[in-house]
Amino acid sequence: MNQFYKQNSPISSVNWLYAFWKFSRPHTIIGTSLSVLGLYLITLGVTSTNFSNPHLGQILGTWIACISGNIYIVGLNQLEDVDIDKINKPHLPIASGEFTKEQGKLIVIVTGILALITAWLNGPYLLGMVAISLAIGTAYSLPPIRLKQFPFWAALCIFSVRGTIVNLGLFLHFNWLLQKSQSIPGAVWALTVFILVFTFAIAIFKDIPDMEGDKLYNITTFTLQLGQQAVFNLALWVLTVCYVGMIMVAVLGIAEVNAIFIFITHIVALIVMWWQSRKVDLQDKSAIASFYQFIWKLFFIEYLIFPFACILA
Repeated sequence: MNQFYKQNSPISSVNWLYAFWKFSRPHTIIGTSLSVLGLYLITLGVTSTNFSNPHLGQILGTWIACISGNIYIVGLNQLEDVDIDKINKPHLPIASGEFTKEQGKLIVIVTGILALITAWLNGPYLLGMVAISLAIGTAYSLPPIRLKQFPFWAALCIFSVRGTIVNLGLFLHFNWLLQKSQSIPGAVWALTVFILVFTFAIAIFKDIPDMEGDKLYNITTFTLQLGQQAVFNLALWVLTVCYVGMIMVAVLGIAEVNAIFIFITHIVALIVMWWQSRKVDLQDKSAIASFYQFIWKLFFIEYLIFPFACILA
């Protein structure tokens, strides 16, 4: 029988796919998919490229490389955190027993290799971006380095990949595919800085509901050092800086975007974020998790808003 199905009890194909979906951490998959699409549209917009040729093959190849790398990184983290996840995230498939560690290792190996091969076939910038991301993701989770033990380095890993490497790497990749010689424009820099700072907020916020397991297994986080309320407030103000910064980009006209559209959408997002934050009870783990997912939704929306603003410009 296939190794994927060697468990103490049989698992159907549907159940296996659902477990794999959980293993891939859906919010990160959605974020990665939107970043690929968003940077492609931004590249078309800022380089004034004809939209009649959608380059579907190149987009698909880029997406497969990025998604495979994403699954490798989050999968490796789960393999190293099984005991912690049994406390903090018992629904994850290895922690719950839906997948064995051997199955998890096989998925991680396959997706890591697939990410590198697909990136290599699609261009040098994509290969560089994927290789650097996998190296940082490995250092984040795998002993003896295991940077996730240290709050500063853990946050740096997350926001450097999501904020800088992905955005600049994808733009350079799509720019290369389109055979443009343009340098990185202001719009891409604006989005990169926004996502860089935004992802820092995600990186520090994600540990708020995980205090119990992190404390038990000596994983030092900002939440354990500063307390839940302090980190919650810090994350809110970091996100506020993101939105105010993007509003200033629109007001000052320092990027190739539709200023009115950026101004209105980011004002609305900022108001909604603060309104939602007032409902969060830090003693309720589910309420914290729900607001964390809301922050990810704001992240997703930015990759829809910003490309549209570039196209409108």
